[in-house]
Amino acid sequence: MATLDKIDRRLLAELQEEGRVTNVELAQRVGLTAPPCLRRVRALEEAGVIRGYHADLDPSKLGFAITVFAMVSLKSQAEEDLRGFEDHIKTLPEVRECHMLNGEIDFILKIVSQDLQSFQEFLTSKLTPAPNVASVKTSLTIRTSKHEPGVPLE
Repeated sequence: MATLDKIDRRLLAELQEEGRVTNVELAQRVGLTAPPCLRRVRALEEAGVIRGYHADLDPSKLGFAITVFAMVSLKSQAEEDLRGFEDHIKTLPEVRECHMLNGEIDFILKIVSQDLQSFQEFLTSKLTPAPNVASVKTSLTIRTSKHEPGVPLE
């Protein structure tokens, strides 16, 4: 874990909230001048604390009306088989997140799709027949009441 001081945490909180803030505005918000602010941000990037920047897109406005969580159990949990499944998942753009779990379920996937028919096609042609898949249980998202990327910094 990186050793962060109060200013680093404030920088991260501001960037996590608004990644497009200018360096000058960011510096003002955290009580620095622009050059040391930029040095700190670059150091956080180089240390891997800041992994990148992205836009938070609204899936429904881009034609992805449904989000599904899929709980996947594998036939084998040998490391080679786990990596094989993960490699397959990396090729599927509909899968937006993939987390290996401890317990009965091996992986949970967050999947976006245009509609139920598209999801059904994805499920039957790409996910269920994937190598080493024993079972897939899915839950369709009805609504999202909280979506906060990142981590709590306060």
